[in-house]
This record gives sequence, structure tokens and C-alpha cells, in this order.
Amino acid sequence: MKIVIIDYGAGNIQSIIFAFQRLGFKPVLSNDPDEIMTADKVIFPGVGEASSAMRKLKETGLDSLIPRLKQPVLGICLGMQLMCNGSEEGSTKGLGIFNVDVIRFNNSVKVPQIGWNQIKHPEAPFFSEIKNNEYMYLVHSYYAPLCEDTIASATYGVEYSVALQKNNFYGVQFHPEKSSIAGEQLIKNFLSL
Repeated sequence: MKIVIIDYGAGNIQSIIFAFQRLGFKPVLSNDPDEIMTADKVIFPGVGEASSAMRKLKETGLDSLIPRLKQPVLGICLGMQLMCNGSEEGSTKGLGIFNVDVIRFNNSVKVPQIGWNQIKHPEAPFFSEIKNNEYMYLVHSYYAPLCEDTIASATYGVEYSVALQKNNFYGVQFHPEKSSIAGEQLIKNFLSL
């Protein structure tokens, strides 16, 4: 199975590579459109600030490539947020895959949210063999509100989307590569799509 991790200079790529290697896979790190198009599975990671990350995607033409992909695509953290219509962070226009705008947590909670939080996922097949209210690891100041594409939620001052899905596109706000056994199971679930 050919797994390509999109390399656009925004992400803690090494921990994602290690997560796949622990499962016996050797992912390819690439920003080459041909390499990405021929992948069986695509990982769209991201850590950092939305507008600068989107600028990097535009510089390489990946902003127009990603929404056209036909194979399963998994956006992680900022990757998921960039797949939305837009983000308040840097007034960023997103890829428009998920029909929701990312907004900042209000001042009633400590920002960023850092640490483990429970994930509610009523019967979502993507969460097969992961119990409801399982803990996953999150680090973020912005979030996607609940919407038609929400398949899992968490609560931090407000209930919000921690997983989105539309057609072949999946996004998770948490870091499966840092979420222990449950995160590893989610990666396995994605690979078995």
C-alpha cells in the first residue's frame, strides 16, 4: 500500500511517519503532485498557523490538487482545519471540502487546549473498535463547530467537531499519532478504508 504524507512545511511530520512505521508501513513524504495522485492513502498533516500554511500550499499548487483527490485523504489537526471553508486564524480561505468555518475558542477557556479530551462518536464506522468517550490528544486554539460533516465531537467550553467526513475526505482535530492505542486503531481504520 502506498501512503503519501503531504509535505508542505507545516507539521510535525516525524511523529506521523513513526506511527505508520510502527504498523509496518513506509510512508512517502512528498509534495510532488504525481506522487500524491498515485497514492492509495493520503495524509494531510499540519501544525502551525493557518494563513502561512495555506500560503505554502498555494506556492506548490497543492491547494487545487488536494480537493480533487479521489482516494481516502486524512487531514490531521491544522490539516483538517485547512480542509474547511475558512478559518478566523489569519482570515484564511480554506480548501472548501468541509462546509464549516473554523473559529477561535472564546475567553471562557484556556487557549490553546492542550492535552487529552474525550471523543464522542456515536456509531461512526471510522471509529470502529474505539470505544465511545475514548481519550485522544489535542493541541489547538481554533475549532470547527458542529456541522453536517461532523462524525465525532468533544467538549471544551463548547461542543465542537473533532472529526469530519465527506465522501473520501476525513479530518481529525486530535493527533492520532500521539493518542496511544486508540490513535493507532484510528490509523488502522483509515488504512482499511
